[in-house]
Amino acid sequence: MPRKEGQKQKLLVLLEILIRETDEKHPLSVPQLVEKLNERGIEAERKSVYGDLNTLNNLPGTPFEIVQLRGRGGGYYMTETLFELAELKLLVDAVYASKFITARKSKTLIDKLGQFTSRYRQAELDRKVLVSGRIKSTDEKILYTVDALHAAITAGQQVQFKYCDWNLQKKMAPRHGGRIYQVSPWVLVWENGNYYLIAYTEGRLKHYRVDKMQGVRQLPDTVREGAEEYAAFDVNTYMQQMFGMFNGPLKKVTLQCENRFAGAMIDRFGTGPILSPCGDGEHFTITVPIQVSPQFFGWVAGFGPGVAVAGPPEVRAEMKRTLDSLQDLYR
Repeated sequence: MPRKEGQKQKLLVLLEILIRETDEKHPLSVPQLVEKLNERGIEAERKSVYGDLNTLNNLPGTPFEIVQLRGRGGGYYMTETLFELAELKLLVDAVYASKFITARKSKTLIDKLGQFTSRYRQAELDRKVLVSGRIKSTDEKILYTVDALHAAITAGQQVQFKYCDWNLQKKMAPRHGGRIYQVSPWVLVWENGNYYLIAYTEGRLKHYRVDKMQGVRQLPDTVREGAEEYAAFDVNTYMQQMFGMFNGPLKKVTLQCENRFAGAMIDRFGTGPILSPCGDGEHFTITVPIQVSPQFFGWVAGFGPGVAVAGPPEVRAEMKRTLDSLQDLYR
C-alpha cells in the first residue's frame, strides 16, 4: 500500500492544529481534524488520527493534555500548552510596560507570544496595559546592544562603546567628544524601566544606562577585569543606595518619618533596616546607606514635612542648602 503524503509531518501538524485551533470552548471532532490536516496537504484517515491523539497524549514529559469532550458538539481540545494563559498575559504586560522596547517591536513580540495559545485565547492578549508616563523607545538597536552585552558577559570579555546624552535637537550625542569607553561587563540590571550595565573600569564598579550606549563592540582578545571586586559586590544593595541611578558619596543617613510613611520606607529600602519608634509615638527613624545626590534630596522633599533628614550633620546641611536654593528660585 503506497505511503500517504505528509506522514512524517502529521504528528507535528496535528499538534499545531490542537494548540492554535482548540480550547475547552472550541473542541474539534476527528472528522474536523482530518479536514484540517487535508487543508495542510496531509492525507489522513479517522482511524489513524485516533491513534495519533493517543500517541501525543502519551509522549514522555509532555506539558500538555488532549481531552475528549463527549456529547453533541464535542471533540478534542488541548488543555495545556507550553505557557498557561495567565503566564502569557503576564509576559504581554511586561512587554507593554517596557520603555526600551519600541511600539513596533512590542507588537511583533506579542504576536509571537500569541502563537503559544489558541487563536481564540490570543485575542485576550490584546490588553494594551496603560503605564503612567511611559514613553516607548523609538530605537530598536537596544535589543542588539543587550544581546552583545550578554554575549560579552558570558564569554568573560571586555566591550567598547560610545556613551551618549540627549541634546536639544532630540538626538543622542556622544559624551566627551566621542570618547571610546572600554569596560569589563559583569551584570545587566533592570531599574525604573531601563536596563543598566554594571561594569568594572578605572579601578571600581560603575553603571551605564544601556540605551545611551552606542556602537557596543565585544573585544574577543581581552579578558574581563574586576573579578575580586564583583565577588564582594551586592547588586541589590547598590541599587537601593541610589536614587534615579545617580551616583554620589556613600553615607549612612538617618531619616525621621511620620508613622504613616512606614510602608513607603519598606517599599524603598526593604525589611532589613530597623524602624525605631521615637518618644512622641508619632515618628520613627530609619538609618540606611545612601549615595547622596540631588535626586535623593528631591525624593525626601516629596514627602513634605512627613520625612526629614536627621543626620549626619553634613547631609542635613546639604538638604537645607538645596531647599534654600529652591526657595530663592521661586521668590
